[in-house]
Amino acid sequence: MRIGIVTATYLPSRNGVATSTALYARGLRALGHEVRIFAPRHPQEPAHEDGVYRLNSSFAGARALGAPADYPVMLAPGPLLTSRLPLRDLDVLHTMHPFLAGRLALTWSRLANAPVVFTAHTQYDQYLHYAPMPKRVGRAMLRPHVAAFARRVDTVLAPGRAMVEMLREYGFGGEVGLFPNPVDLAAFRQARGQAFRAEYGVPQDVPLVMYLGRLAPEKNLEVMLRAFAQAQASRPDLRLLVVGDGPSRQEAQAGAPQGVTFTGPVPYARVPEALAAADAFMTASTSEVLPMSMIEALAAGAPLVAARSPAALDLVQEGLNGTVTDAAPEGLAAGLLDVLDPARLPALQAGARASAVQYDLPTRAAALEEVYARTVARGRTRSRFSR
Repeated sequence: MRIGIVTATYLPSRNGVATSTALYARGLRALGHEVRIFAPRHPQEPAHEDGVYRLNSSFAGARALGAPADYPVMLAPGPLLTSRLPLRDLDVLHTMHPFLAGRLALTWSRLANAPVVFTAHTQYDQYLHYAPMPKRVGRAMLRPHVAAFARRVDTVLAPGRAMVEMLREYGFGGEVGLFPNPVDLAAFRQARGQAFRAEYGVPQDVPLVMYLGRLAPEKNLEVMLRAFAQAQASRPDLRLLVVGDGPSRQEAQAGAPQGVTFTGPVPYARVPEALAAADAFMTASTSEVLPMSMIEALAAGAPLVAARSPAALDLVQEGLNGTVTDAAPEGLAAGLLDVLDPARLPALQAGARASAVQYDLPTRAAALEEVYARTVARGRTRSRFSR
């Protein structure tokens, strides 16, 4: 098949959609498909990228909308650029965004007479604090737009049950397929964390907790740091590495207790060794859908200590690969101490690795190939032309 993926974010941007898109492209190409990625320009993009077609973008627009610093906002291509893009022979288009990228996918689907697949990745209501408008106004505009977009595509996917429920709340009543993100298990099976620990001065025999991801208000970093401090009162040698960057880093770092190190962002190639260094992965976020970092932590053998969230409920098998607690410092601290109990930790680490097998890239790529094949076999539906 000739597959066109229209995405508002792509490498070298660091986020789950960009990473999973690149992984799926690799997995689908390994199965013999031609994958064309249409993504915004990025100042650090490679000089040459096979199968990637860059569209104009704006960092000023990203800042105005409150987007992350490395998340340029895609601009609509004009007729000249569109005419130069390889669109007309596509068999299927796939987008992860119900806004401009999704609109382009629908428009281009008519050029190619090809169906459109949409993966709903984001709980948009949780991010309205970034928008330059009152939340109630943003919500009133957002919900019907997303539902209308979902009705216009041919196949709707969601990485977790929370996204299915969100689409229902937004007013979309059609079929939604559960479709979790992939992870490259091979990279995590081979990863060793000793060098990463040494780099940040963490002895090999010291219990190490890690958070890896964006440092932003919705991640509840203050709660996580308070939970760590409470757990550290019982285990004074406990250490925490906070890996990543974002608008909340400076405030979180200023209020962090002893034993916490903020590493800043690391290249994605180093994520396996970073997570392999950890004994457990902790997050206080309650808005997660199915983040790559939590799946990757499992793949690295780091059991999850997570505040109750849609992702935690989908990923954690209580007592087998981690624990889910209330989103309060006391609950997280107790869960962390329980997971780090030397009598339980080895079994939880083995359980984490075992539970990640279902997300292995070849398995997920083959499943996506089946989704595309079924969608193409059905052909274009009339739903996209109805409101």
